[in-house]
Amino acid sequence: MAGKPRLHYFNGRGRMESIRWLLAAAGVEFEEKFLESPEDLEKLRNDGYLMFQQVPMVEIDGMKLAQTRAILNYIAAKHNLYGKDIKERALIDMYSEGMSDLNEMIMILPLCPPDQKDAKIIQIKEKTINRYFPAFEKVLKSHGQDYLVGNKLSRADIHMVELIYYVEELDPSLLANFPLLKALRTRISNLPTVKKFLQPGSQRKPPIDEKKIEEARKIFKISI
Repeated sequence: MAGKPRLHYFNGRGRMESIRWLLAAAGVEFEEKFLESPEDLEKLRNDGYLMFQQVPMVEIDGMKLAQTRAILNYIAAKHNLYGKDIKERALIDMYSEGMSDLNEMIMILPLCPPDQKDAKIIQIKEKTINRYFPAFEKVLKSHGQDYLVGNKLSRADIHMVELIYYVEELDPSLLANFPLLKALRTRISNLPTVKKFLQPGSQRKPPIDEKKIEEARKIFKISI
């Protein structure tokens, strides 16, 4: 029997958080090996664990998978969260890529220079309510079903609800005019596996703060 997936990253959201969400939603228990220093990252590189010399990296089913999308695709396919055919998979990919674009903007916001932060927040809010949320609200309205693709839970639904939580941390009012997305958030959040992940004490990570930014800066040797 294969062991639990092991996630290699620092103890923060970043590019690993969507992987944590998807594993949790699929009901998969996982272990985390946190990077705490530049030396920890260098050891993974020197030991040949990192194909492209970078994390996230997930040890799963005898593989050492790198690249966030590849990891998400594998988990989704393994746990039947990736549609029933190539057309559904194309839709799931398209929706997930759109969500990723907005998620990326929110993810890097804490790294933004203070004099640019207000402008970035305005840009994120504008794109949320005028581009991304209307697109997904329209999808749900067009077919009247409970899930984004194929009337069945997929990785697109999980990524969507994760994104909604991030947007609400920024400004809870941004969801107000999107009743179908609001209902999707409630529906997915009440799934037993997701409900458990949303509880205090789970492996879900809190919003990044100055301490975590400094930690990431030290580990990854980046200027912020």
